[in-house]
Amino acid sequence: MSYTAPLKDMLFDIEHLARIDQIAQMPVFEDSGLETAQAVLEECAKFNEGVVAPLNVEGDRNPSSLKDGVVTTTPGFKEAFAQYAAGGWQGLQHPVDFGGQGLPKTIGAACLEMLNSANLSFALCPLLSDGATEALLTAGSDELKAVYLEKLVTGQWTGTMNLTEPQAGSDLSLVRSRAEPLPDGTYKVFGTKIFITYGEHDMAENIVHLVLARVAGAPEGVKGISLFVVPKFMVNKDGSLGARNDVHCVSIEHKLGIKASPTAVLQYGDHGGAIGYLVGEENRGLEYMFIMMNSARYAVGMQGIAVAERAYQKAVAYAKDRVQSRPVDGSINASAAIIHHPDVKRMLMTMRAHIEGCRAMATVAAAAYDAAHHHPDGEVRKQNQAFYEFMVPLVKGYSTEMSLDVTSLGVQVHGGMGFIEETGAAQYLRDAKILTIYEGTTAIQANDLVGRKTARDGGQVAKAIAEQVKKTEAELAEQGSDDAKAVLKQLSAAREAFVKIVEFVAGQTKASPNAVFAGSVPYLMAAGKLVAGWQLARSLLIAQKLAADGQDVSFMKAKAVTARFYAEHILNGVPAAAHSIVEGAASVTALPVEAF
Repeated sequence: MSYTAPLKDMLFDIEHLARIDQIAQMPVFEDSGLETAQAVLEECAKFNEGVVAPLNVEGDRNPSSLKDGVVTTTPGFKEAFAQYAAGGWQGLQHPVDFGGQGLPKTIGAACLEMLNSANLSFALCPLLSDGATEALLTAGSDELKAVYLEKLVTGQWTGTMNLTEPQAGSDLSLVRSRAEPLPDGTYKVFGTKIFITYGEHDMAENIVHLVLARVAGAPEGVKGISLFVVPKFMVNKDGSLGARNDVHCVSIEHKLGIKASPTAVLQYGDHGGAIGYLVGEENRGLEYMFIMMNSARYAVGMQGIAVAERAYQKAVAYAKDRVQSRPVDGSINASAAIIHHPDVKRMLMTMRAHIEGCRAMATVAAAAYDAAHHHPDGEVRKQNQAFYEFMVPLVKGYSTEMSLDVTSLGVQVHGGMGFIEETGAAQYLRDAKILTIYEGTTAIQANDLVGRKTARDGGQVAKAIAEQVKKTEAELAEQGSDDAKAVLKQLSAAREAFVKIVEFVAGQTKASPNAVFAGSVPYLMAAGKLVAGWQLARSLLIAQKLAADGQDVSFMKAKAVTARFYAEHILNGVPAAAHSIVEGAASVTALPVEAF
């Protein structure tokens, strides 16, 4: 089935929720208003629908392969990536000074969604390059920037993120790769890195590995980790490529999904040491790597929205085509397409509402990122930075867990045919599973939300968000339509429950850590439901006003229906979550280990 980018919904969010007109008033984004956003999104849709999406099934059936240390990607990937780079898509939101287009994240996020909807495996390569670029922009020396940034931004070279090792998993304090300083200021890097996405491939002429390692004598734990640039090929003074560096792919993983994306085990230093270049200062590597991780975490959340959108489109197409049984209300006196059956509509509405809610949340988060980095007012920058940082675990954690629910429903809509690989519905479910795991599992996102984002400031940012939700409630009450009243009822209850959770988390994290962290993931999910529901409530207010003005009435009415469905079928779960979190911790931890 072909993919069609949901441009209308994306542009609605960009215009009315993210307020692209306000972003375009910031000094660096004067030419990035709605007209630019629409033109960029339309071109992006054309490329992804026509070039990248047709490779998705082929990548699942004919994945990347390794032979004699060389990884060959799925047929067509190399050519598609060349077109991607030539079109300037890799540098969409990176600085003009290094060959990028300098567009806001608000526009870039929509393009990121399209790329991942088209082909999740393909999109992982540019995603990692984006993270490497962000890290070098923030912490790289002028020399490193001069050598690597333009090549990364233009897609001539690609980047990777080398964090974990066989013994470490998510506990990076256990990283044992080592770096030995050399007299010329470079280092020799030794060690094994696992789960390296696009750690080896044939789509670009060089690969820029960002690697965590310990310098001799460094402190134990995370405080003794440094970050290094280790290129696949050495770079000569004139910018040309030199000798192969001592980093080699020894295997690639055989995975449940995203099969076309080569996940490599990389070996550093088996032949005397891989030459690496220190990024920033020694022992601050994890701090710098978090720049990459936060960039990647937001992007993975967008992947969740993207794969859910693809599954939804396929499910809708199947439901309109598959004829089975008469409708229960007798409206059709013969077997009808299954989309006429109430439970199929329930599943499709659940998919649709989840996707639109998470897309709206992620778009607003992207706008906050743009304001945090470029707004002329320092206090506005500070407020938006705090909001964006709170949003990152929600976008990553909630949107990826959502994608599992939605892609599973996609299989269910297909019935027995969904369990058959040839129909394609199962690929989305298999691909989606990794999203809740990499760049930090959902529990790790929840730990971040509890510790850094809630307990640390006593819940101030969380409560400030609740106050913003309360303002939307007032607007719903004033609007007064049946849909607005229905959404208001659920939004108010969800907000009150959310505040109750926040007070519990802020007040009990030190005193009763097990009780709080027993409900950390339910807290993240409740927060995600609230913020997504809040954005859909805002959408309803805007859509009803525009419909009353005669603007795209059918689309606006659908937005209102979707917002009400979300409130009555998804948002209404927040009060129940609050009870489980605040009252139910004891039953989570009561059973002794030996009883399991």
